[in-house]
Amino acid sequence: MRNLFTNKLLILSLALVFVQCNKTPELEVRAPYAELTLDPDGGQWKTYLEYQPELLQVPAPAGLTSVDYFEELQSLKSVLATVTEEQRQAALYWGGNGVLRWHEIAREIAADYNVPPNNKEDGTYPAPDPMNPTVYPRFPFANPPYAARAFALLAVAQYDALVAVWKAKYEHNRLSPSSYDKNIVSLLPFNSLPSYPSEDAAVAVASRELMKFLFPGEVQYLEGRASEHIDSRLWAGANVQSDLDAGAAIGLAVAQKVIAYAKTDNMSKANNQSLYPTLIADANSRGFQATWTSRDNPARPPMLPFYGGVKTWNFGEAEKVAIRPPAPPLPGTPGFEADLQEVLDLSKNRSREQLRIASFWADGPGTYTPPGHWNRRAADLIHRYELNEIRSARTMALVSTALQDAGISCWDTKYYYLTQRPSEVDPAVKTCTGIPNFPGYTSGHSTFSGAAAEVLAYLFPNDAEALQQFAKEASDSRIFGCIHFRVDCEQGLEAGKRVGQYAVLRAKNDGAE
Repeated sequence: MRNLFTNKLLILSLALVFVQCNKTPELEVRAPYAELTLDPDGGQWKTYLEYQPELLQVPAPAGLTSVDYFEELQSLKSVLATVTEEQRQAALYWGGNGVLRWHEIAREIAADYNVPPNNKEDGTYPAPDPMNPTVYPRFPFANPPYAARAFALLAVAQYDALVAVWKAKYEHNRLSPSSYDKNIVSLLPFNSLPSYPSEDAAVAVASRELMKFLFPGEVQYLEGRASEHIDSRLWAGANVQSDLDAGAAIGLAVAQKVIAYAKTDNMSKANNQSLYPTLIADANSRGFQATWTSRDNPARPPMLPFYGGVKTWNFGEAEKVAIRPPAPPLPGTPGFEADLQEVLDLSKNRSREQLRIASFWADGPGTYTPPGHWNRRAADLIHRYELNEIRSARTMALVSTALQDAGISCWDTKYYYLTQRPSEVDPAVKTCTGIPNFPGYTSGHSTFSGAAAEVLAYLFPNDAEALQQFAKEASDSRIFGCIHFRVDCEQGLEAGKRVGQYAVLRAKNDGAE
């Protein structure tokens, strides 16, 4: 099914360049690097889900002087003697941090599936069918809430699997094959991290299973990518087969647990259109009589009106209510009229720089959405600071769960107040980007960005100022595009910051610091 990646992986000065094929093309340089800080206590870090110890146990590996291990080393040398240039390139590609490679894949697939269905002749819109995911309209429609959830589930599976892998690594303490046989030369930078179980095999299998669950139309493609990832460790001379088998077993066990969680996280109720009138009645009772309606023609059902009820990762229901911003000013009040006048003026006198910012952050159909923007920013920082695999996974999990929590919080707010967007209030407001099919208050871009910047600024303090500026630009972009009032963005940014603080609190108490 997938044509976004080719099997031939190009190397430029040993820096792998990966070209994306969506509406936000990019070059991702992910050259392998030596992981000098190995976090030997990583097996004690706090996981997101709870696991029975026996579920994640692997048998003790064969002894270093055993016939079984000798035969594994001989088998590995036979593989290395026949490695092709294409396999060598694949080994270098996956050696550029498997955690990040799978997030690249997730962003690409999310962008490909971020396509709202067209209406039928009778004016209704068909709904994607998870039982027939490749039939139009394909399942899923990877809108921002869906993408945020996908990135979070993937990141949690990777991280939880690697905590178990690290625990087993330092229990058994078997080093890489090249440590025991001088005739085995690894293609990748050497470090003293134990090789049993393989972290790459665990990441490959956990990622494969989660992505198959989230994007069932991509099974064949995902299985192919995972097989290549696992085999690349042999082509690199980095693991023997028993390393890979043990890592794969852990990855599968964790993935099954995370998928079971996902099946009960209330996502199945997020698009309950039959109950949508109750939300309108509730908003009316709060004083919001002029409620949002779809600007699509014909009118499209609102996007995931009950996504605000999906389970959060880093806080509970009471905290979600506490984070919810106060009611915005009602039409006719001075605050509302000032905000309306601002977007009216902008729509007539938008500067080139404001237009550039609005376009950069448009994140419409065919893109990997605002959560994808921050997922990519986190990956870039991880690679710049050369984090090891488990710390990479922890970073992606902290950011990704904060992004999903931000989406849940924002959607809770949107459908609590059901406020109109500027062009709905006054048709004289001319937007320069597409108008999303959900209420205005608060801004999703702002909430996502406030949360992600808060987490990344904590994890990468040297970049804190630039990250906060990036979040502010994302927030302002929606005002410049005239699809949000200023209050939508300012309150969304502040709510996102509070969401991010809960992820930071988790980081301070997960045992990794």
